[in-house]
Formats: sequence, C-alpha cells, structure tokens
Amino acid sequence: MKQSIISHFLPARRGLLPSMCAVFLAAASGPSLGAQTKPVKAAATIGMVADLVKQVGGDRVTVDALFGPGVDPHLYKPTASDVTRLSRADVIFYSGLMLEGRMGDVFAKMARGGKKVYPITESVPREKLLEPAEFEGHYDPHLWFDVSLWAECLPTIVTGLSETDPGGKPTYKKNGAAAMERLAALHQWCLAKAGELPAAQRLLVTSHDAYNYFGRAYGFKVIGIQGVSTVTEASLSDISKMVDFIREQKVKAIFVETSVAPTTIKRVAQDAQVRIGGELFSDAMGAPGEKKSGFDVGTYEGMVKYNLSTIVGALK
Repeated sequence: MKQSIISHFLPARRGLLPSMCAVFLAAASGPSLGAQTKPVKAAATIGMVADLVKQVGGDRVTVDALFGPGVDPHLYKPTASDVTRLSRADVIFYSGLMLEGRMGDVFAKMARGGKKVYPITESVPREKLLEPAEFEGHYDPHLWFDVSLWAECLPTIVTGLSETDPGGKPTYKKNGAAAMERLAALHQWCLAKAGELPAAQRLLVTSHDAYNYFGRAYGFKVIGIQGVSTVTEASLSDISKMVDFIREQKVKAIFVETSVAPTTIKRVAQDAQVRIGGELFSDAMGAPGEKKSGFDVGTYEGMVKYNLSTIVGALK
C-alpha cells in the first residue's frame, strides 16, 4: 500500500511526474511578469475542477464555479444564466468524460465559436481510466477520488491558462508544480489513512459508484446501488441484492452522499439493519469555508481528507 508516490502516479510512465515538475519549475524561472490590467475570468463546472484552476491561476485568475454544493452534475440542466456566465468567461474548464453530460452541447458550440474550452481530463492517459460495464462503453468520470490520477489533469489547466494569458505562463507553470507536489503529499496521506483499516474491512457501500477510482487507488471494494450514473434509480432487485450482500459480508456501516437523494440508501440500511456511517461528498464539494469534523470541505484537499477519515472511522 505504501508504495512510492512516483510509481503509484505513473506505473506505466516511470519518471514522468518528476519531469513534469521540472518543466513547471524551469519555466517559472523565465522572464518576469508584465503588468496585468485585469484578472483572467475562468469558468469551471464542479467544485473539484474549480479548486484546481484556483490553485494554478492564483491571483491572476478569478474562478466562477457553476455547480454549487449538493449539485448532481449527472442530472444538471444548463440554464440561460449558465450560458451567460460561460460567455463572459475568458476560458472554460470542465471535467469531461460525460460527467457534465447535458452541458456537452453547450461546450462544443462555444468551442466552435472560438471560446477557449478545456476538458481537464484530456491529459490523463486513457489506459488509466476505468470503463465499468454498466456505463455502456463510456469511461467512469469520477477521477478525483484517486488523488494521483486527478493530479494528471494539471497540465491541461496550465496549458489553458497560459494560452489565454501568455504573460502569466511562468506563474501558471510555477503554481502547477506546487499543486503537483501538494497532491502528491495528499495521495501519500490517503495511502497511510487507508492503511489504518484492515484489508478485509475495506468494503464501501454508497448510493452510486462514484468511488471506483478511490477503491482501486486505496484498496477498497466499492459497491454502489445505482451504478456509475445517478440518471437511473435502483430497482427493488438491486436493493434486495444489496441487503443480502451487507448481511453476508457483515458490513459495519454504509454511506449516503451529499449530491444523491438518500432515500434508497436509508431503505437499504433499514432492511439490512446496518447503521449509516456518515455523509460523503461525491460529485460536489462543500460550501466555501464549510467545516466538517475539522476539515474544510469547501476545498478539494479538505473534502478528500474528510471522506476518507469518515470511511475509516465508521468501518473500524
């Protein structure tokens, strides 16, 4: 479990992470920044994307996050005000991999019109992505639950901001390198925290399969009632099978999610006579400045630490 961060980040491309950081830092020692008349206006979809853009952009960028706390991107319908906010942005970042499915056409249209639009997951090697059978040939978009994989989205953000604001390129590369180091440290924290729980007890039951990357990275078997997407509801058969699984495996606790209606998981808990171990963040972070169990869940790092601490604490 406690393998080196470099080998875990890029098992098929050993040495790439240090070279990426070196490129970031080398560029940061380039020419000094020229005067910037106004901040770059960036728009982002989910909070996890917005958080990365803020880390890379720093003081040169203001970030408008479209999806707030508790919003399910799978079901989100773009509004006229969303289109207006996007049109006013200098650059747009979104997760991609069909996470923001109903907004895909909006992004495509804006890109054709000349707007700078970047799906940040495009820099992640496709061989590292998961393709669950129930997702009908599409990739699982919930990359942020493997911190090492989410870090590989940083180069796209650095590129997007640099192409939008060439004068800030040294700053964006320097900030990208710093963000890469922070995420490497966070990933190591996650490995150590998961290691507090015996492997046999790492059974994570949630509303939907948002945690497949989490399971692969940190050694959990993940079971979601609704599958990868929340578009379809769980059937009575799905619920019955889940209840049987929980009883057979003697699962100590199951979890609700902030962006998914808790009705189904609460019924499973009642039928299986198992307690709900807490509320996890899946497709949305907390509100800015929101604290839970001492963690700032309005940030990506705080959300990740809160989730894993809640899971380990409930399953011990």
